[in-house]
Amino acid sequence: MSRAERERQMLDVAEKVFGERGYQGTSMDEIAERCGVSKPMLYEYFGSKDGLLVACVSRSKAELLDVTQKAMAGATDPKDILWRGMVAYFGFMDAHSESFAMLLREPAAESREAVEAVEATRRQQSELISGVLAAFAPNAGGPAIAAFTEIIIGGCERLAQWRTWHPEVGVEDAARHMTDFCWQGLSPYLA
Repeated sequence: MSRAERERQMLDVAEKVFGERGYQGTSMDEIAERCGVSKPMLYEYFGSKDGLLVACVSRSKAELLDVTQKAMAGATDPKDILWRGMVAYFGFMDAHSESFAMLLREPAAESREAVEAVEATRRQQSELISGVLAAFAPNAGGPAIAAFTEIIIGGCERLAQWRTWHPEVGVEDAARHMTDFCWQGLSPYLA
């Protein structure tokens, strides 16, 4: 197995174990065993349990940006952009539901670096959202754009977390609820 394939395998397994057990309940021993590698190999690749969590979050951050940007690229109007972004976000959260629920529910880790990795994901999505909002609602002004961005980020996180206990609420239902809610607030500002 190439180094890149091995790293991908370790990250896949680590994300699953972090999601199942939470950060505190996860052991490097279990991840190594599930991967079929030695514990020292995990440390060679990631340095520590925090380093492994940071790598998992960083990979997810890049994937989340990619799926949301691609989804929004085909949109035809502001509401369609919002809808497509929401569907992509909730679809991504479903694919990574256990690990993201864990990150939102409990302290991420013992190091500032791990906490910062989670916040960097929020900032990334905030920059994407605020850029889209500013383009379609130029009359809103900076403070309103910032407030709507935070409302969207917070609402999406809470709804994604709530959906882990209510799987009957599908991706499109969640996206529709968030899109309708946001659209009502944004409508007066749209150009």
